[in-house]
Amino acid sequence: MTTTVEATKPAAGKGGGLAGMVVADSRISFVDGAAGILEYRGYDIRVLAENSTFEEVAYLLWNDHLPTAEQLEEMRRQSRACRFMPPEIIAALRNMPRNADPMAVMRTATSMLAHYDPESEDNTPLAHTHKACRLMGQLSGVLAAYERIRRGEEPVKPRMDLDHAANFLWMLTGDEPDPQAAKALDQYLLLLAEHELNASTFTARVIASTGSDLHSAITGAMGALKGPAHGAAVQEAMEQFLEIGALDNTEAWFDSLAGSGRRVMGIGHRVYKVRDPRAEPLMKNVLKMVEATGERQWFDIAQRLEQLAMEDEYFKSRGLSANVDFYSAPLLYSIGIPVDAFTCMFAMSRIVGWTAHVYEQQANNRLIRPLSNWMGEHQLPWVPIEQRG
Repeated sequence: MTTTVEATKPAAGKGGGLAGMVVADSRISFVDGAAGILEYRGYDIRVLAENSTFEEVAYLLWNDHLPTAEQLEEMRRQSRACRFMPPEIIAALRNMPRNADPMAVMRTATSMLAHYDPESEDNTPLAHTHKACRLMGQLSGVLAAYERIRRGEEPVKPRMDLDHAANFLWMLTGDEPDPQAAKALDQYLLLLAEHELNASTFTARVIASTGSDLHSAITGAMGALKGPAHGAAVQEAMEQFLEIGALDNTEAWFDSLAGSGRRVMGIGHRVYKVRDPRAEPLMKNVLKMVEATGERQWFDIAQRLEQLAMEDEYFKSRGLSANVDFYSAPLLYSIGIPVDAFTCMFAMSRIVGWTAHVYEQQANNRLIRPLSNWMGEHQLPWVPIEQRG
């Protein structure tokens, strides 16, 4: 006899993408989507954006407290010594197709880096600290080196006298980094370093819960971030601004969306029901770049598009506001980052949060093994192959 399970709408936490389900205890970051709050280790993201740096925030996320001046200087010394990559990785990047997706290249390089890390299979706390430090430096080097290689240029060696953001710009261009661009990039990295149990972070924790190594967990996180519903949305936001092209086209472009099913990329968030708390400091950074360069085309388009969305009844009724991608896109573009490498910049920042979560998972581990909501039949009778039709 065949038993049938009645098909019902999946409940939250079953077929609903784990929406509303608590799956871990954490001290790393806190998100209140209704109030528009994001905190790193108890510190409001807006306070950190005003007062801190990416390197200091990396220390905070890794150590659960702000550093003293001596601790920060030691962390900087150690992290800057981790910037050099094995020559085998540079050789591998030279052999990558010039038209490869930069995020796929970074994902592959992350996995390869494990082969040249002397502590790759060591999951002790001290080894984790060393590996997290190396990955922070090496991933920025991978992105800079591959971008230069695919342009037909030679990779540039890192400098020890520059902070993380400025050194990346140096390795990307080979020119002395512009202070305003370096500051804007540093704050971008700070603002995207961590965001609770998003898809990529959850992926990293699931892998870590099996007892696997850090490089495997980060490779998995890279794969999750690459998806258009997660990290790749920032690239789509910039492509949208490029499609609009000019400020005078913004309203007509927005009106053309009515009934088309198309979305405004960078408007709306899975968690935030108000404006993303990271949007304001990012917008201020874009404006500073506008003032420094005089190039305001993309900022003006973004600002006008956000205004149109906020005045629209459809967006207002659904609580759809600007998210982190909306002003990240024109900021990265103004700094000179290639559009197809925008998601890699996200990863270059989020490596800090990912490694913090892997450590937290390993420190109090239990295998993450959820259940599924079975929607099929039970105890089906076996039918010999000659009787199937």
